[in-house]
Amino acid sequence: MSTQNRSLLNLSWGDKVSLLVPYVRKKILEQVKAVALIVIYLVVFQTLILGVEIAGALVVASGIAVIVVGLALFMEGLFLGLMPLGETLGARLPRKAGKPLLLAFAFILGVGVTFAEPAIGVLQLAGASIRAWDAPLLFDLLNGHSFALKVAVGVGVGIAVVAGMLRFLFDWSLKPYLYIGVPGAMLLSLWAATDPNLGFVNGLAWDCGGVTTGPVTVPLVLALGIGISRAVGQGDSESGGFGVVTLASLFPVVTVILLAVALGPTVPKPQSAADFLSPSQRTQAQAMFGSHEALVGYALTHAKVEDQARLFTGGRPELDDYVALLKTDSALRLRVFGTESLETLNKWAIRQGDPGQRLLVFGSAEAVAQAVRQNSTLAGPTADWGEVSLRNALASLQAILPLVAFLLIVLFLIREKLPRADEVALGVVLAIAGMTLFGVGNELGLSQLGGQVGTNLPSAFQRVEMTDKTVNLPSFDPSVVHKAVGADGKIQEFFYVNQNGGYLAVAYEPKGYDAVTGTYTMVPTRGPLFPANNGLAGILLVLLFAFVMGYGATLAEPALNALGATVETLTVGTFKKGLLMHTVAFGVGMGLAVGVVKLVWDVPLLWLIVPPYILLMGLTFVSTNEFVNIGWDSAGVTTGPITVPLVLALGLGLGAQTGVVEGFGMLAAASAYPILAVLSVGLVVGRRKKNLRKEG
Repeated sequence: MSTQNRSLLNLSWGDKVSLLVPYVRKKILEQVKAVALIVIYLVVFQTLILGVEIAGALVVASGIAVIVVGLALFMEGLFLGLMPLGETLGARLPRKAGKPLLLAFAFILGVGVTFAEPAIGVLQLAGASIRAWDAPLLFDLLNGHSFALKVAVGVGVGIAVVAGMLRFLFDWSLKPYLYIGVPGAMLLSLWAATDPNLGFVNGLAWDCGGVTTGPVTVPLVLALGIGISRAVGQGDSESGGFGVVTLASLFPVVTVILLAVALGPTVPKPQSAADFLSPSQRTQAQAMFGSHEALVGYALTHAKVEDQARLFTGGRPELDDYVALLKTDSALRLRVFGTESLETLNKWAIRQGDPGQRLLVFGSAEAVAQAVRQNSTLAGPTADWGEVSLRNALASLQAILPLVAFLLIVLFLIREKLPRADEVALGVVLAIAGMTLFGVGNELGLSQLGGQVGTNLPSAFQRVEMTDKTVNLPSFDPSVVHKAVGADGKIQEFFYVNQNGGYLAVAYEPKGYDAVTGTYTMVPTRGPLFPANNGLAGILLVLLFAFVMGYGATLAEPALNALGATVETLTVGTFKKGLLMHTVAFGVGMGLAVGVVKLVWDVPLLWLIVPPYILLMGLTFVSTNEFVNIGWDSAGVTTGPITVPLVLALGLGLGAQTGVVEGFGMLAAASAYPILAVLSVGLVVGRRKKNLRKEG
């Protein structure tokens, strides 16, 4: 035996590589299969149906490739490092600890796994699309108090895990939890909707429930639950391990709204940018950003010049002095823009500054014209791989190391050995590396792609500005502008642009022309591509797009395949795996289509999810515990690490173009409707199962 072990240890590098390469290839291909279908679908739809190329295609493609590698590393690290720790504690802790200690451990575990979820970082990226004055409380939650938001979500998951452990310990049914929790969350949301600030938080709160049930939370929590079930003699009960996932989706809704209630008095009410930046709101607005300089930086990049001037007692002249000072004072640039780089100030002046501010930054009309020529096309995302990688690496360390340390401390306290310590250590390293790469790839690839598709979708039924394709035209001659009479009798101005060998008519906007430098800033528009019936044809196309995306993305989720096999076994073949998978996929597709309805017509989210949840209460009452557990947990498998960032980015991009204040809610709808579909089909399957028993 010892000789065999030595021979294994003395493998040549060539032998090791030949053994490792097929394994790595298999793991990479698993993630490619999970990502490829939905990515190809989005790219094909945008390029072929909407007729818009992918901006920054190389950066986006690189980001998606990094996500594939990151997910492969993360999942391998999860199974090598975190899962063995969770399974050991799940098996040993119930036998060695009393109920209070066990429940305390369950709570802390619930909080810790939330921070380790790859998709939780997507929430902070979402904050960039919210305007501070449109929804101050929502903006503050996603930006100034993003860590507190994660804690609130974690506390909600922690409470859910405790509730789930109590259910396992005392063999309680899931139904009472649902009868209390769902109406409670609904009533709290309905009350929040009566407040102008809290109302904008509802979509975020319900979407947070979808973010929590990812590849870290579900397996670790289920491992603990199965260990407790076995310890109290219920490990063989049908579908007994189900139920915790749906609680982990429900309780964060409550904790996020309660956090918003606590922060509400510290922020101003929704208002115009002019009022938000006025002296009367200065104290609260400045508190949201932490300093006057940070508030000025936000106003410079998001507000009109006349509104920016309201931040200064001396009005526009004092604003101009401030901009001139930014050119010479690197410390001030750091406080305003977050970087000392003069290049950042120059890019701001070209892209967002008005003619007067450009002159202040560059010094002369000739210098402005030269800078504009060098930066004529402003399209496409840029990639600062170093800065993005460092930030995501720190976030990964902060998310995973405290969780691992906590699990190791508990193992030490109950005097249990660490199983396969070398594998666990390797797994932790792989998980950190994988989560880092996932964050980088999501930020530069997946979220960029989802945001672009969401931004371009409304062009199917309305005219939209293609801001990512803004172009500065130097040496512009206003004499080339022509006039035409519209169908309404109004005079419209336009000019021709030589593009790809042809000539394109472009609407002329006088505000885009800078007479001092002779530069015209052109923001192309597109759509409506399908104007029939006042755009209804285009809207129906977008709804179909959302349905197909949800259906296809759900079928590609590996967790759904595993759930289908489990359900087929538990129901003795009466609820086939394929039937469950297509039922859940249909529900997700319907949910995403409903989410699009919210964004296109600015329908309050609660109007779209309260009715199905009321119906779900009735279906829960008449369904067996077996199908209730399965049905309510089925929504958890729909919110994987790929689906969450894509759906969030797509919703926020779509909402920005249709004019809604916030684009949250698609994940919430995508979680409610699959439960409805599974419970409805479950009633039919249950009746069939009952008939088979009678015949037998």
